[in-house]
Amino acid sequence: MYRDHRNARVPRPLHRPAGVRAGMRSPPGPAPAPVPAPLLLLYPLPAPPAEILAGRRPLLSREKMGSRSASEEKAGSRQRLQVKVNEYKENQNITCVSLRPVQTTVLGKTPKVYLVPFSLSNYKSDQFKHPKSLLNKNSNNEFVCKKCKKTEIRKTCRRILTPKMEATSSKTESTLQKSSLDVCTESNKRQHKSTSDTVIPSVDMESIQNLDSDEDTTLGLSAARLREMIKKRQPPESKRKMPKKRENGTGCRRSMRLLKVDPSGVSLPATPTQPTLIADENPLLPPGPLEMTPENRDDDNDLFKGFLQTWAEVSKTSIKNTEKELSSIKNYKANLNGMVINEDTVHKVTKGPILSVALHPSEIRTLVAAGAKSGQVGLWDLTHQSEEDGIYVFQPHSQPVSCLYFSPANPAHILSLSYDGTLRCGDFSRAIFEEVCRDERSSFSSFDFLGEDASTLIVGHWNGNISLVDRRTPGTSYEKLINSSLRKIRTVHVHPVHRQYFITAGLRDTHIYDARHLNPRGSQPLISLTEHTKSIASAYFSPLTGNRVVTTCADCKLRIFDSSCISSQIPLLTTIRHNTITGRWLTRFQAVWDPKQEDCVIVGSMAHPRRVEIFHETGKQVHSFFGGECLVSVCSINAMHPTRYILAGGNSSGKIHVFMN
Repeated sequence: MYRDHRNARVPRPLHRPAGVRAGMRSPPGPAPAPVPAPLLLLYPLPAPPAEILAGRRPLLSREKMGSRSASEEKAGSRQRLQVKVNEYKENQNITCVSLRPVQTTVLGKTPKVYLVPFSLSNYKSDQFKHPKSLLNKNSNNEFVCKKCKKTEIRKTCRRILTPKMEATSSKTESTLQKSSLDVCTESNKRQHKSTSDTVIPSVDMESIQNLDSDEDTTLGLSAARLREMIKKRQPPESKRKMPKKRENGTGCRRSMRLLKVDPSGVSLPATPTQPTLIADENPLLPPGPLEMTPENRDDDNDLFKGFLQTWAEVSKTSIKNTEKELSSIKNYKANLNGMVINEDTVHKVTKGPILSVALHPSEIRTLVAAGAKSGQVGLWDLTHQSEEDGIYVFQPHSQPVSCLYFSPANPAHILSLSYDGTLRCGDFSRAIFEEVCRDERSSFSSFDFLGEDASTLIVGHWNGNISLVDRRTPGTSYEKLINSSLRKIRTVHVHPVHRQYFITAGLRDTHIYDARHLNPRGSQPLISLTEHTKSIASAYFSPLTGNRVVTTCADCKLRIFDSSCISSQIPLLTTIRHNTITGRWLTRFQAVWDPKQEDCVIVGSMAHPRRVEIFHETGKQVHSFFGGECLVSVCSINAMHPTRYILAGGNSSGKIHVFMN
């Protein structure tokens, strides 16, 4: 195929062995070595016109086509036919006759050769064309010269050939027509499948006869005969057969679960197509008071009534805290050494991790309260003879209980705050959980008593808001809602002496506010503690004087600040290295002050063996509580009795560990 001169690609010369010319027999000798596929042996063809090589349109004139005489045609055709037949007998291994190499697909080691006739009709529009006056297109997509007709060429060939040759030529000619159509059809299919720009040309024998009738007739006969011999010698095409699909049975092994078949062989019921509505695991409890009914008790109402009556009477006779002088560190250590733990002081109280712990201030009985992640509030009376009889679990909330306190004015009341936006007060005397505050649009995080009589509360929200609640007013809504400068609030704590001040722990900042100057549109803090580099878990004033502030940060440091003079700056006194990385499965550590010893901090530990540690404000370790086999978990939340040496620690499985002397 010759391309346009704009994309002209110089054709490779047709090389022949040295000493071999067209029309001559090959010299005798050993057969040449096999050539790797694809091998293209080109049969000598007449050279294309110079106009085609130069990229110009050839001119076919009638004078040129009819210049030869009949006698020269007969003599020349007989001589050339005899020579080419002899050549064909000796060169039976010729695989292709073409003007240029044709792309072939080789399967294995056998080359696949496509014999494609050459036709000028397959050239593009921008290449040379035949004159419309000389060429005409028939139904088989072939060009036939008007001057030289096919019937006349057949008659001329029959005059030249012998009777034996006539039979061969007619048979060869019919084979050539069939094979040319097959090759053209196959080449057209390959043209559509090919992604390259190469075009496989097809040869129209009648168009070549128009150029040179004698040579082309001989060429057509020899090419047809050659194609027929190649088809006999070539092995059949090896095509990969697609595996037949099994009508009965599956194509590959599949588990019975994927086939939706029960192991016993019974088909499983079809899955519902409609999406099923998943009920809320923690539905919000209805507003209003809730009866104080224990979940772990179905009977023995008399025993539970006796429990409530006992603690209601103890709360009335409880002695209020009075100011005491700080004991020396030596005496304090001696009392801590006398605190022990045993199997009777370890018990599972709630279901799920414990987020808050509180100790009743009674000095004659021991009552521990725990708030769980499941929304439960558990009460454990350690002075009872039987452990099972002394534990009562209630469900006043639907989400985690993050803050829990006994009322300083009436210890018979226990106040609990939950993420579900409710704040309730459990009254032992009436056996109900009364609703103090409710906000379904926001989630509560922490609270503290703003007044000494516990009538007013300050509540922190997870979204950074602060609300003031007055228990003396009817209803369960807050009195005032303030937008703080924090994006999130985790803990809220009120100064024990100057109760107008309170401290909040946010993401990375700790702020101190004045409750007298709160603006609902937005309040700026009096003091900001910006020494923290990561999120803060808690911040608390010291219990007696409020001269110290302890913070727990995720950067594995406990910081103690001097808050004796609340001004624009609060200096940092001590930084204590402490592993506070509890992970996602453990409750975060919160360092709290010992109510009896203002300069000592209690915090859990990740060290082995498990322990609870006490640090002095100077950073020195005062004491470590070891429990041996009784303490094998991390106590993240801890609380100390306000007057007695009793320590209660809660872990992430709902257990309470009590150290007491």
